[in-house]
Amino acid sequence: MNVMVLQLGRLRCLIVDDNPRFSDTARRLLEQQGITVVGTASNTADAVRSAVELQPDVILVDVELGAESGFELAERLDDEVHPSAVILISTHAEQDLAELISVSPAVGFVSKSDLSAAAVRDLLGAGDGTDGERVAPVSGPRGR
Repeated sequence: MNVMVLQLGRLRCLIVDDNPRFSDTARRLLEQQGITVVGTASNTADAVRSAVELQPDVILVDVELGAESGFELAERLDDEVHPSAVILISTHAEQDLAELISVSPAVGFVSKSDLSAAAVRDLLGAGDGTDGERVAPVSGPRGR
């Protein structure tokens, strides 16, 4: 099992979503709740480039990126940008995507309507971040 140890300080996040309104809203929400959003991307090429350049702790990936697949992007990010953790997001219900989520390298899934810093931290096992410490192990990809 691969284990990633998050560095001390604020959790650093990259948001990948083809809807600029959602990306802006998610950025504001997460930053208000103590997560630093280091960037956004709207397609696979920009996401991979940004992830390599910015080295975020976590990458939120919409499962539907226009004509592109967030599941395929999660695979590519796992291959090319590890150790960033990937969390899949969608407006679709988790149970509708359960099979695809379970075989993806993502550490988990959060519905866009339930997106919060606490939900992200819970999936990463990073606590609430209020004490400034994040030395929590994050297990490797699910289903592998």
